[in-house]
Amino acid sequence: MMLRYALQTVRDRKAGFLGAFVALLCAAALVTACGTLLETGLRGKIGTERYAATPVLVSADQNVHETTVKEKKGKTKTKHKAKPVAERAWLPAAALDTVRSLPGVERAVPELTFQAVPLVKAAGGPKPTYGHAWTSAALTPFTLAEGRAPRDGDEVVVDRALAARAALKPGSELAVQSTGEPKTYRVSGVATPPHGDLAQQSSLFFSDAEAQRLAAREGQVSAIGVLPRPGVAPGELAGRIGQALKGTPAATAQVATGDERGPVEFLDAAGARIKLVSMGGAMGGTSLLVAILVVVGTFALSVQQRHRELALLRAIAATPGQLRRMIGREALLVGLAAGIAGAFAGLPLAAWLYGRFVGSGVVPTALERTAGIFPMFAAVGASLLGAWAAARITGRRIARIRPAEALAEAALEPRRPSWTRTALGMLLLAGGAVLVVVLASLRTEPASTPVTFLAVVVLAGAVSLLGPLLVRGATALLAGPLRLAGAGGHLATANLRGNATRMASAVTPLALLVGMTCTVLFITPALGDAARAQSRDGIRAGWVLTAQGPGITAEAAERIRRTPGVEAATEVVHTSVRVGLVKYAAQGVTPAGLTRTWDPRVTGGSLAGFGEDNAAVSELAADQLGLEPGSPLRLTLGDGTPVTLTVSAVYARGLGFGDLTLPHGLVAAHVDNPLAGSVLVAAPGAGREQLAAAVRGYPGVAVLSARDADEVRAERQDAGAENNLLAMGLVLAFTAVAVVNTLAMSTAERAREFAMLRLAGAKRRQVLRMLRAEAVAVVLIGVVLGSGIALAVLTAFSVGMTGAAAPAVLPVAYAVVVGLAGLLALAATALPGRVALRVPPVDVATAKG
Repeated sequence: MMLRYALQTVRDRKAGFLGAFVALLCAAALVTACGTLLETGLRGKIGTERYAATPVLVSADQNVHETTVKEKKGKTKTKHKAKPVAERAWLPAAALDTVRSLPGVERAVPELTFQAVPLVKAAGGPKPTYGHAWTSAALTPFTLAEGRAPRDGDEVVVDRALAARAALKPGSELAVQSTGEPKTYRVSGVATPPHGDLAQQSSLFFSDAEAQRLAAREGQVSAIGVLPRPGVAPGELAGRIGQALKGTPAATAQVATGDERGPVEFLDAAGARIKLVSMGGAMGGTSLLVAILVVVGTFALSVQQRHRELALLRAIAATPGQLRRMIGREALLVGLAAGIAGAFAGLPLAAWLYGRFVGSGVVPTALERTAGIFPMFAAVGASLLGAWAAARITGRRIARIRPAEALAEAALEPRRPSWTRTALGMLLLAGGAVLVVVLASLRTEPASTPVTFLAVVVLAGAVSLLGPLLVRGATALLAGPLRLAGAGGHLATANLRGNATRMASAVTPLALLVGMTCTVLFITPALGDAARAQSRDGIRAGWVLTAQGPGITAEAAERIRRTPGVEAATEVVHTSVRVGLVKYAAQGVTPAGLTRTWDPRVTGGSLAGFGEDNAAVSELAADQLGLEPGSPLRLTLGDGTPVTLTVSAVYARGLGFGDLTLPHGLVAAHVDNPLAGSVLVAAPGAGREQLAAAVRGYPGVAVLSARDADEVRAERQDAGAENNLLAMGLVLAFTAVAVVNTLAMSTAERAREFAMLRLAGAKRRQVLRMLRAEAVAVVLIGVVLGSGIALAVLTAFSVGMTGAAAPAVLPVAYAVVVGLAGLLALAATALPGRVALRVPPVDVATAKG
C-alpha cells in the first residue's frame, strides 16, 4: 500500500520533489564525471606511435623499488612498492648484443630518443619534437618520401608533417636546439610513416654518430626495438628476452608488447595516469561529501514542506514504520530517475573536463579517455543510497512522534533542534577543529591538500547541523539593522526567528559555496606567495637569464661569465629525485661563485665548500630524513641512477628553491633536458645592454631584472591556480546549483504564508521587501560562516606549509565571490517569490493541500 501511495505522491507532487531531483541529478553527473577521470587513470589506453611496427620493445625500468620485511606475531610479511622516476631511464647498450643473439630475433634496433627542437616558425600548434638515429626509423616505420638518408653529422631527415608546417624540403637549412649548443643542419630528406602523420609528436632523424653525440648518453640506449622472425609470437619472444637479460647489467629491463608499448614511448602519459587517479579520487571524494551534505539538506527541506501531510497520516494511525517506508520508497523513485539521468549527463561533462585538462597541459593527448559503464553504475548507486539515507534521516522526527502531537508539530517549528542533532553538530565541529590542528602540522602539499578540503566539508556539515542555533544567534545581532527596513524588516526578523530550521537549510549551501570557493581560489596563492617571497629574498643576483625555448646552453652561460663586470653566473636546472620512495623537488646549481648569486638562508653547515659530491637540503627534508651537515644522502636521480652525496648545508628557504640542491653537472647528466632553465647573474659592473649583447647570438635567451623574473614566476603561479580551479570547478558549480535550488524550494513553498500576509493587510511590495531582507540576512550569515571556515582552514594551511599564519586573500576575488553568492541568493529568492505573489491570495488560501 505504501509503495502505491509513494508512486501517487511522486506523480501528484512533481514540483515538491523537483528540488530533490535536481540535487540528485547534479550529484550523479558529478560522480560520473569524476569516476570517468578515475577510470581513465586506471584503465586509460596509451597508444603507441613511434613503435607501431615494433612487436617487442625493451626499455629500462622506469620505477624505483623498495622492499620491506616485517615480523608480526611470528609471521613474515614482505611488501614491494614502486614509484616512477621523473626522467627517462636508459638501458646499457650492451643489452643489444644479448637480445640480438637470441633465437627468434629477426632484428634488434637500438633506439635513441632525445630533445631536438627545430628553431623555425611553423604553422599550427606546437608539438613536442624528438631526435632519433636514422637506423631506428624502421620501428615506425618511416620511409623516405623525398631525398635521401642523412650521411654525415650535418644532415637531418624531417617528418612530412613538420616539413609541411615549416615549408622545408631537401636542401633547406634547419637550426636545431638539442641537448647542447644550437646547430644548423641541411635537410637531406623528408620521411613519412605508412598510416598518416604522427598526431602527438614530430621526429627528426640524424646520422647514427650525430644522434649518439646529441643524446649525450655514451654506452646507453633509450630502448631496443625487436622484430621477431616469421612465425615467432611476440609474447613468447618477450619471455625469452626477459630471461636472457637476468644476471646482466640490464637485469631490471622491462619487455613490452601490445598496449604496454605506449607507456614506454609516452612517459608523461604514464605519469598522468597517476595524476588522474589522484585527481579523480580527490575530486570524487570531495564531490561525494558535498553531495551528501547538499542532498540531505534538500531532502530535509522537502520533508519539512510536507509536515502537514505526514502529520495527518500519523494522526489517522499510520505507523512510524509505514511512514519511513513510504518516504524511503519516494526517495528511491526520485533517486533512481535522477541517478539515471545524471549518469548520462555526466558523460559529456566528463568529456568536457578531460578536454580542458588536455588543453591546459595537465593531461597529455596520448592518454585516451575511457568511457566505461562502471562510473555510471556507481553514480546511480550513489544516487539511490544518498536519496534513501537522506530521506531516512530527515523523516526520522515526523515518523516517530505520537499521533496526538503530529498536527501540532506540523503547525509550528520546534523552538530548539533535537539534542541528537545538536550533539552530532558539536561532534562535527570538534572533528573540524581537529582537522584544522592536524592541517597546521602538515608540511607537504600532497598531504595537506586533501585534509584542507575535508576540513571545509566537515565544518560546513557542522554548520548544517547547528544551523538553527546559529541562525537564531545571528538574528539577534541583525534584528536592529533589519528593523530599519520598515514593516518588511520586522516580518523578516520574525521569520528568521520562527523558522530558523528552514533558514538554516539555505544558509548551509551558501556557507559551503563561499568556504569552498575561497579555499580553492586562495590555497595556491598562499603557497605561491610564500615561495615567491623566499625566492625574492634568496636571489642575490641582480639579473636573471631566461629562455623562451628549451633552455640556456652552457656556452651562453660561459659567455656571460666572461663579460666584463660579471662576478658570477649560476646555471640552474630543475628536476625531481627520490630518497627511498619519497619524491623531492630538486635543483642543480653550478658551485663556482654560488654564494654571490644565491642565499637560501643557511641554518646549518656552509655553502663555502659546496662541490660535485655535495648536497644542500631544506630544513623540511633534513627533519624528514634525519640529516645534518656531514650526513650521507642516498638518493635516486631523475633517470633512476642511484648516488650518495654528503650534506654540506641545511637551509630555510625550501619553498622558494626546492628541498634538495645538487651540483649542476650531476643533475644535467641525468635529465632529459640538461639545458639551464635560468642563469643567475651577479654583475655589479655590467648593465642589461652589456649582458644582452653577450647572449645576442643565442636564440630565445633574454635578460631580465630580478623584479621582472619575479613577475614571470607570478604568471606561472596564476596558471597553476587556474588548473586548481578547473579541477574543483564542478564541485563549486554543483554547490552554486544547490544554493539556487534550496532557496527556490524554500521560497516557492511559502505561497500560503504570503497569501495570509496579504489577506491580513500586507501589500505586495511589503512582502517582496520582506523576502529581500530575509535574503540579505541569509547571505550575510552564509558569507560570514563560509568566510570563517575558509579563514580557519587557510590559516592552518599557511602555518603548516610556510610556518607563518599569513593566508593569501585576494580582495578583488573575494569581493567577486561574495557578490556572486549574493546575486544567486537574491535571484533564487526574488523570482519564485514574484511568481508566488502573482496568484490571488484568496485562491491560494482556499486551495486544497
